[in-house]
Amino acid sequence: MISIKEVNTRKELKQFIKFPFELYKGHPQWVPPLIADEERTLRSDVNPSFETCEAAYFLAYKNGKIAGRIAGIINHRANEKWHNKLARFGWMDFVDDGDVSGALLQAVEQWAKSKGMQGVHGPMGFTDFDSEGMLVEGFQHVPPIISPYNYPYYPQHLEQHGYGKSVDWLQYRFNASQPVPEKVERINNLIVQKYNLRVCVFKKRKEVVAHAARLFDTINAAWENIYGSSQLSKKQIGYYIKAYISFMRPELVCFVLDENDTVVGFGLSMPTLSRAFQKAKGKLFPFGFIHILKALRNYSEIDLYFNGVLPEWHNRGIHSLYYVTMNKEYIKHRVKVAISSSQLETNTNAIGIWDNYEKEFLFRTRCYIKENI
Repeated sequence: MISIKEVNTRKELKQFIKFPFELYKGHPQWVPPLIADEERTLRSDVNPSFETCEAAYFLAYKNGKIAGRIAGIINHRANEKWHNKLARFGWMDFVDDGDVSGALLQAVEQWAKSKGMQGVHGPMGFTDFDSEGMLVEGFQHVPPIISPYNYPYYPQHLEQHGYGKSVDWLQYRFNASQPVPEKVERINNLIVQKYNLRVCVFKKRKEVVAHAARLFDTINAAWENIYGSSQLSKKQIGYYIKAYISFMRPELVCFVLDENDTVVGFGLSMPTLSRAFQKAKGKLFPFGFIHILKALRNYSEIDLYFNGVLPEWHNRGIHSLYYVTMNKEYIKHRVKVAISSSQLETNTNAIGIWDNYEKEFLFRTRCYIKENI
């Protein structure tokens, strides 16, 4: 017997957040999120995204026990921008039971229809800073903390319930200590001279924070045409600066600045925290923060988080400038392995840079869509 209940209380929200901890208990590849971070993201009184979004959360019960969860989200700003009426689903986890997954999707579809929506796509979050996509290839690998992980049966369920591919994201792993090809180095020097650019790596975190507002202006412009994106508000920018930028390792951040100090391109990376998060088991205290601090200070593996280039600077080699500069920093700090950020498979400018390096395909994640509900 399957029943669906909408989350209405703080207690139920906790149950919603903690369900995957039981579903993936002991799983060697799953990386648990921090429970406090999940709660901040999902609470309408904390997350500034709710200024332009609305959401509903549902739990599925099988024989009286929680067997699945799903979030329904409507990003009104994104819908206005893309001229569509799509709801999103996210935070979807479920036991291997088609009745459970079907009931969860039906709950979101009915909610979406009641709000005047015509279709549903996902997994997606409130913004591009939330986890996006469902893993369809690479189940044997441990993902970065900002990348999704799910059981192999998830995509099968989505397809059985009438959802098809909308877009895919790709990620690669490469040897971070391999030298920069001479040809690439020579071309980069010409680019810097031709356009009077400065490529900056910082020594102190406060220097990164000082550039943060300009960075997010660039993000809003650089991600303008990224699938499902919407402009971030000042409150959202402040929220993400606190959540991400204030914890960055300065030596792993690279900005490309023009003569007016405009951030024309950027690359942000971090020490790999996946194993530390697995040890923390969703909690910073009493001991979780120790594992995370240790991973931040002593690292030989890194994950590329976010990157972008202003639209007017596309096709000028800016991607290469910050990737090569970070590559040199990785060598300097004896980093052995790096995992690229998720890139849309159609983004040939970003993906093409890896053609200059030895690389290994790692993950393919997918956004599914059901256009008529």
